[in-house]
Amino acid sequence: MFAALATIARYIDTLNEYVGRSVSWLTTLLVMLIGVDVLMRYFLNNTRIWVSELEWHMYSLVFLLGAAYALKHDRHVRVDVIYAKLTEKGKAWVNLAGVVLFLLPFCVILIQAGWEFAMRSYRIGESSPDPSGLPAFYPIKFSIAIGMSLLLLQAISMGIKSILIIVGRPSTSPL
Repeated sequence: MFAALATIARYIDTLNEYVGRSVSWLTTLLVMLIGVDVLMRYFLNNTRIWVSELEWHMYSLVFLLGAAYALKHDRHVRVDVIYAKLTEKGKAWVNLAGVVLFLLPFCVILIQAGWEFAMRSYRIGESSPDPSGLPAFYPIKFSIAIGMSLLLLQAISMGIKSILIIVGRPSTSPL
């Protein structure tokens, strides 16, 4: 049973590693897009609304789809005053409690709300209020549910790895 749990955690970690590394390239594209936008705006006195909207859509994708990757690599915000002084088993208990009490319910609520939000946008064909803006807003709204689903999976992986540490069978990948 513990081997199966470790395998599930590894599959989830692999998925989020792939998604996180892929999404990280959007930051390069975003910097280039912003650079071109600034040059167009200040040197040619020309700007496009769709470019500004695309910038915030790309930033949203990096944030939403990269959240699970950040959790996987322990790059999320945490107050380490007490946590840093705990043993591995103590850290595993704190992580498990955080996953069960906070992260899983948070993800489930946001997946449901994000899905409804995106479906409403899709049904009405929501687009930019500006005539020269992006033709559809629902794809970025679906990324809320997708990003939270990836975060939910990574929370499950973190919970599995915490349980394995608590029972004395740590997985090969760190928390």
